[in-house]
Amino acid sequence: MFARFAKMLLIVTLVATTGAHWALLQSVAWTAMLADNLSCGSVSQAVSRTFDGEHPCPLCKAIAAGKKSEKKKDSTLQLQKFEFPLANENPSLASPLQFEAPLPAIAFFKVHIQRPPVPPPRGLIG
Repeated sequence: MFARFAKMLLIVTLVATTGAHWALLQSVAWTAMLADNLSCGSVSQAVSRTFDGEHPCPLCKAIAAGKKSEKKKDSTLQLQKFEFPLANENPSLASPLQFEAPLPAIAFFKVHIQRPPVPPPRGLIG
């Protein structure tokens, strides 16, 4: 169940970050407009009235306002320029005065040799 929720959250995040939610809302608005316009006239008249741009529905107006406000937010975002000091032209590496080699890894582990219990434990399986 958690995996399904995580996948749905990922899909919603991708849709929102790519701006596909505007296209989805616009499709819903056009579908509703086409259905409304079909009740008043022929198919060709309904299609031309839906997509001519001269008769927007309230949802189309809200979508246009949302897109416009989103673009304003993006354009007001100012990028900061990072400036780094000039690097030395002749970099050098200095070695430490004293160097001790690390102990081998086997020195850190204690070896415990024990025989397995007889009979074997029957915890979760049995």
